[in-house]
Formats: sequence, structure tokens, C-alpha cells
Amino acid sequence: MPTFTTSDDTQIHYKDWGSGSPVVFSHGWPLNADSWEDQMRFLAANGYRCIAHDRRGHGRSSQPWNGNDMDTYADDLAVLIETLDLKNAVLVGFSAGGGEVARYIGRHGTQRLAEVVLIGAVPPLMLKTPANPGGLPIAVFDEIRANVLADRAQFFQDLTTPFFGANRPDAKVSQGQRDTFWLQGMQAGLNGVLDCIKAFSETDFTDDLKRIDVPTLFIHGDDDQIVPIGASALLASQIVKGSTLTIYPGAPHGLCSTHKDQVNADLLAFLA
Repeated sequence: MPTFTTSDDTQIHYKDWGSGSPVVFSHGWPLNADSWEDQMRFLAANGYRCIAHDRRGHGRSSQPWNGNDMDTYADDLAVLIETLDLKNAVLVGFSAGGGEVARYIGRHGTQRLAEVVLIGAVPPLMLKTPANPGGLPIAVFDEIRANVLADRAQFFQDLTTPFFGANRPDAKVSQGQRDTFWLQGMQAGLNGVLDCIKAFSETDFTDDLKRIDVPTLFIHGDDDQIVPIGASALLASQIVKGSTLTIYPGAPHGLCSTHKDQVNADLLAFLA
């Protein structure tokens, strides 16, 4: 199982499929690299090298007490890119992973990058503040923390309903997809899961977005019940100069699974 070691001796697991131009994937909360399998298998079969890591505290990576914040997540991503000596890479970030990608650029620039894709991503800021009135109140995230502490297993099962839009009459999610979400969530460490809630909800990525100077694609569902499009992609795509916004009508947050064929086709077209 390939791993790399960070400066604080955290072991990070990653998978490396295919050959060709590199595409690096950053997963959402509380998932791991396996959540990208549909995209990685498709792109690897179409001539790309696809790499995805389990964020610290998640999946098969170490579960350190410290470092579960966006700055460290971004620095871990930098170690991965530098360890594999990737050049002209495409970074693809989903949900919290979109924040990780943005913060990577804010801290490390775009010298090793060719393009960026942000799918259902949290930037610029999820939290409601005086400067961000369209965000979600802190009480929403406090409730998530309380539910994780009270009964994480049941909460992750319940979370699959809004995540995949299973509460919509035309829902396209299978029980297997919902079970897979639960399994990945339970593979994460409790401390990392809790810390990551603060990281993805309270981190302001506005300045990071302003540093993106490579072609950028935003993909977002307009029925996203987890990261509402109005306070995320609609704003972020205006901050990143020259970016492209593709909206999937009726799509939920978990569109990489429910709309995988459309996502795969859009990724391939953008990369090409």
C-alpha cells in the first residue's frame, strides 16, 4: 500500500492508477480516496495518471491528534505532489477537498499545475458572517458536531439522505452507494472527523481563490443540500477570473456518484 510521510511523521495513504498526464483528486468529508473510483477508473482508461490520497485522519492514513486543519491538509497535498514530482498536474477537489485544493494554491502556488476542477466545493466560505450573509449559521455545524459525538454511525447513515438527494422523488441513489458512504465515514478517526468540520466550514478561501491563475472548472448541482450553490460555486466562480461554471439541474451534493457519467464526460472534455 503506497504511502508518504509528512513533516510531522503522519503516514498518508494514496492510490496511483494509470499513466499519462497527472490528475490529483482530493476527497470530501468524511470520505477517502475510494470515493473517486468512478472518476479515476474512467480517466485512467482514457490515458491519464490518476492519484488520490486519504486525508490525514481519514481512510487508511494515520489519525494524528494535531494538524487536522486546512493549512496542514494543503501542505500534505504539497508533499504528495512533490514526492511524486508531478508537473502540469490537474487538481480535482470535491466538497471539503475543494477547500484543500484552494488552500494548496494559496500556500504553494500553481507552478506545478495545469488546471483546477472544483466539484460541489465549499469555497469561498460556508459559514454565515456579516461579510458572508448567504452562508450557513454556526448552529448548523454545531449540530453536526453534536450528532457525530452522540451517534456517529447513525448520523452518517442519516446524512446519506440529503447527500445523495434520496429525499427527492426522482432520486437516483442506490442503497449500495449509501452504504459505501457510511463505510468510508466509519473508517475515519473520530478526532479527525470532528476537527475537519471546523476546517471545511469556518475557513475563508476567498484569498486562495484569487491566486488561481490556471483554467478552472466549477461543477455544482443546483439541488445541493449540503453545500448550497448560492453561497459556494456561484460566488467562487466569480472570484476565479476566467473560470467556467457548469450547473447540473436537480443534482445533489453526491453528484460524482449519482451523475458519474456526466461528471466523467465533463472532466474528460475539460482535460482534453
